[in-house]
Amino acid sequence: MAVKDGIKHFHRRRVYSKCKYGCICSEGVKNSCRAPMEETRSRCPGLTGLRNLGNTCYMNAILQCLCSLPQLMEYFLSGKHKTAQRKEIGQSAIAFGCLMSNMWFGEFDTVSPEVFHSVLERRYPAFRRATQQDAQEFLICVLNELHEALKSSERRCITDAKASRESVSETSIITQLFEGQLSYEITCLECKTTTERPESFTVLSLPVPSKSVCSLGDCLKCFFQQDTLTWNNQIHCSWCGTKQDAVVKATLTKAPQIIIFHLKRFEWQDKHKGKLSTTICYPLSNLDLSPYMARPGRRDAEYRLCAVVNHSGFLDDGHYTAFCEHSVTKSWYRFDDDHVTEIPDSLVQSDTAYLLFYTCQGLPCTH
Repeated sequence: MAVKDGIKHFHRRRVYSKCKYGCICSEGVKNSCRAPMEETRSRCPGLTGLRNLGNTCYMNAILQCLCSLPQLMEYFLSGKHKTAQRKEIGQSAIAFGCLMSNMWFGEFDTVSPEVFHSVLERRYPAFRRATQQDAQEFLICVLNELHEALKSSERRCITDAKASRESVSETSIITQLFEGQLSYEITCLECKTTTERPESFTVLSLPVPSKSVCSLGDCLKCFFQQDTLTWNNQIHCSWCGTKQDAVVKATLTKAPQIIIFHLKRFEWQDKHKGKLSTTICYPLSNLDLSPYMARPGRRDAEYRLCAVVNHSGFLDDGHYTAFCEHSVTKSWYRFDDDHVTEIPDSLVQSDTAYLLFYTCQGLPCTH
């Protein structure tokens, strides 16, 4: 059933708190859909708060953003993850799908993410609920865990100047939606030899070039500008046989369907990690990434904002919230743990933005 069809019929049928996906491989995950929830009818599908389990606002903000992405919703709510999951480590995918189902097709204003948190905590002990954690680190772990649970091998023929060879790559809904690729062009300043180093990413960490105010475009220009590697950052040049100064420049060779920007607000200051309170202006639509691509001017390199993770306060006692665009109504909502509030578009631009989720406006960005 398509997501929109399911939402259309939401008020015509009774949806129980038990997850509609029946094949659960462990008792703990099986009971995830029966975790304690507040017995209040949700006003609209997808506008469901998440209970704070004790310093888990970082998790709730990330889960709200991921569960608001239409492409990911279609995949999990249609049950495709059930056939793709790897049995030995599929609990995370089942728990995530069950949580998303409760958030979109359940009958409560607030649900508990306790079982998904417990499954992830077993794999990543750092995310114990009693401690404050970084939302960006949690996001990377979630994406990695879902990829590992859902990945399949894919053989591709690679042709280069020397030979044709076959390589095996691992693909999943996570790589299909979130994985992009950079190419670093490194030129030795002594012999002028240039080498290219490809690098895949799911979250792009951008420097913040100003202490007061800047734009997302400024952050992107800073990331993609040419940099000089010297002193302790010298490269070992295979042609020269020694360490040499070099220049390096990054290019975006593959833009993902959903690109996530991590704004590097936390930095070391006098042996202590501090936070940059820089106001960063970012567009809600028509973000053009073509200037940073190997082939500039592509029309399918334009993106629109679909979710934001905000961090207010300081490093040790801060609080995370999320802004998400509803995939059906196209209205924006603020998610603060179990509180959900509609906000005007004008408030989506926030000076506390920490993670930005953009989706490709045109055709899927395959290059």
